[in-house]
Amino acid sequence: MELAGPTDGQLIVRVAAGDRDAFDQLHGRYARAVLGLALRRLGDRGRAEDATQDAFVAIWRSARTYDPARGRGAAWLYAVARNAITDGHRRTPEPTAELEEGPGRAPDPSDEAERSWTAWRVHRALEELPHHERPVIELAYWRGLSQSEIAEQLAIPLGTVKTRTRSALARLADALEGELV
Repeated sequence: MELAGPTDGQLIVRVAAGDRDAFDQLHGRYARAVLGLALRRLGDRGRAEDATQDAFVAIWRSARTYDPARGRGAAWLYAVARNAITDGHRRTPEPTAELEEGPGRAPDPSDEAERSWTAWRVHRALEELPHHERPVIELAYWRGLSQSEIAEQLAIPLGTVKTRTRSALARLADALEGELV
C-alpha cells in the first residue's frame, strides 16, 4: 500500500516556515499548470515562462498568508499565481511589433525639435504641480502603478489618490491648453 504525500495545504504551511523541499514539491505539482495559465493570459511563451517564475516567487513570499481554514491549498496557490501573472502583465507592456526590413525613414529634424519641445513643456507643467499632486502623476504614468498601488506606496487613502489625480490632470490640461496637438 502506497502512502499519499502531503496535501497542498500542508506543503504551503511548510513553505511558510522556509522549507525548500516543500516548495520544490509544490513547484513540481503546479509549474506546468501555472505555465498554462500564464500562456492563456499572455499568449507568448517567453513572457509566460517569466510570469510563471514570478508567480512561484510570489507563492514563496506569500505562503505565510495561507490559512488552511479558508480553503484548499490549490485554490490559494492559483489565486496567488493568477494575481502575480496579472500584475506582471500590467508592469510589462506588450512587446513592440517587429520592425520592417529595409531602410527606415530617419526622423525629420523639425519633428525631433517638436517632440523635444513638447517633452520639455510637459515636464515644465509637471514641475508646476503642487508637491502633493506630482508624485501621484509620476507613479501612474512613469511607473505604471494603479491608483490602489499608488495609495499603498504613498500611504494615503485611495480616495485621496483619485482626488489628487483628477486635480493634477485638470491643472496639466489648463497649463498645456492650446500648446499640444
